[in-house]
Amino acid sequence: MPTVAVVILTYNEEIHIARAIESVASFASEIFVIDSFSTDRTTEIAAAAGAVVLKNPFINYAKQFSWALENAPIASDWVMRLDADELISPELSEEIRTRLPQMENDVVGIIMPRKVVFLDRWVRFGGRYPLMLLRIWRRGHGRIEDRWMDEHMIVWGGRTVTFEGSFTDHNLNNLTFFIDKHNRYATREAIDVLNKEYRFVKRDIDLSAKDTSFQAAMRRFLKEHFYNRIPFQVSALSFFLYRYFIQLGFLDRTEGLIYHFLQGFWYRFLVGAKVLELRRAIAHLQDPEDIKAELRRITGLKIE
Repeated sequence: MPTVAVVILTYNEEIHIARAIESVASFASEIFVIDSFSTDRTTEIAAAAGAVVLKNPFINYAKQFSWALENAPIASDWVMRLDADELISPELSEEIRTRLPQMENDVVGIIMPRKVVFLDRWVRFGGRYPLMLLRIWRRGHGRIEDRWMDEHMIVWGGRTVTFEGSFTDHNLNNLTFFIDKHNRYATREAIDVLNKEYRFVKRDIDLSAKDTSFQAAMRRFLKEHFYNRIPFQVSALSFFLYRYFIQLGFLDRTEGLIYHFLQGFWYRFLVGAKVLELRRAIAHLQDPEDIKAELRRITGLKIE
């Protein structure tokens, strides 16, 4: 049986971490929890569940995960990325156990469908299922994109295959947490949007279908080459209406309305507004170091 290491990033995830670890216990040979100095019982629970806990200061998700791949003593044949608020379905667990031993040598990445559960409802419509993401790769054949937001795994040296079993994003925190988290996400995404224009830090390669899932690459292409070029006052509303009516988001009922409005309109509008605010703040600057310094001052992010 090929061995699998699971890497989970955490910060104050005591309500999620035991569930995440339990969902991979049937196939994981190693479980590494990379903690950003939680103040709750996250690390205690993770260690009791059998995980190896390492700690590192958090800058952004991509840098933290890169640190994990470079510093965790991973010895397994395959590596899986799992968020603390995600869990692997029994069907996917069984598929991993049965299909990995039969995997051809030229396969370096595995793509899996992700479900989103919001307010205890599976969000099935509005283009939210299936979200096809590359989350398992051969050790030594994968890395994470160096971005401030919307980072994907990139593989090389072979081809990818798709599993049918799904994993689920089911955060148990309340709406206040959801809004605060997406407010932070919007700032980070605004930095990525501005960096494409101003190049104040080195940009990663453009995502392509050969590096990750076709769906993820296509979504990125459409966002950067079309969506981000439309005034956000128009694009955010248009995106919500497309998701809610054309992609049948209204079938997700009340919980779906809340989710699609917040994630498909409010969040997209907030990103656009923050891009506008930050662009005005750095419009008079030319030197990349001055731009980074000003953005650090305004956002509090450790832009390197």
